[in-house]
Amino acid sequence: MGKKNRRIAAVGAHPDDIEFMCSGTLKLLRDAEFEIHIGVLANGDCGSMDEGQEEITKIRRQEALSAAALLDAEFYPMGEQDLRIEFDERTRMLVTEYIRMVNPLVVFTHPHEDYMNDHEYASKLVRHACFAAPIPNYQTYSVSPQPRTEQIPYLYYWGPLVGRDIYGEFTDQKIYVNIDSTIDFKKGILACHKTQRDWLMERHNMDQYTETMRETAVEYGKWCGFNHAEGFKQHLGNAYPQDNILKEILGDLVKEMR
Repeated sequence: MGKKNRRIAAVGAHPDDIEFMCSGTLKLLRDAEFEIHIGVLANGDCGSMDEGQEEITKIRRQEALSAAALLDAEFYPMGEQDLRIEFDERTRMLVTEYIRMVNPLVVFTHPHEDYMNDHEYASKLVRHACFAAPIPNYQTYSVSPQPRTEQIPYLYYWGPLVGRDIYGEFTDQKIYVNIDSTIDFKKGILACHKTQRDWLMERHNMDQYTETMRETAVEYGKWCGFNHAEGFKQHLGNAYPQDNILKEILGDLVKEMR
């Protein structure tokens, strides 16, 4: 794979997770001529107080496609159901197949600890898939199995929703990306998910969720000296790449906090 690989994969549990948490960084990478791939585990079929599962799935699929188009990104829905994502053998294989299909240099996903289990299981599934994808004897039993990747990709976890853990404490993400130049783009791409404004108001008391996104970016910026930032932690476990490829690609737009 090597550094010549210019493919980036972001994997979210639901439509709009990626846009909310890392689309500013994805836009910077797209502007640097990297190829963006968007993988979404679940349909978003529980994301409505009014529409049935089948109808809201169709609506949210179209919203996700519209958002991906703004990044000129490939969109890949994995077809799981909301609140039913599991860390089981079938789903581990499903996500591994996706990583093998894209063969990315860099992968972004949820943190291991977040406010709901779908996000946490998605994080563990992606971690497993990144590690398993290069292993020749890890077979996925797919009808058309993808070839193994050459190596484990760089793996980054974005911060939790509104930057706070399950106890309400702000979490320092260690790596911050300056998104001053892409904050308006991020607002626009998040607005593609029109159904979620009503849902978040009803369930999370979050009105104007694009403003909540901006407030989160400002809060992260305070920790690193940028006006607006997205925060990440890099997976540095055994066998994973140890250098910070984001810093290499984006230069001074990336600040590492020690």
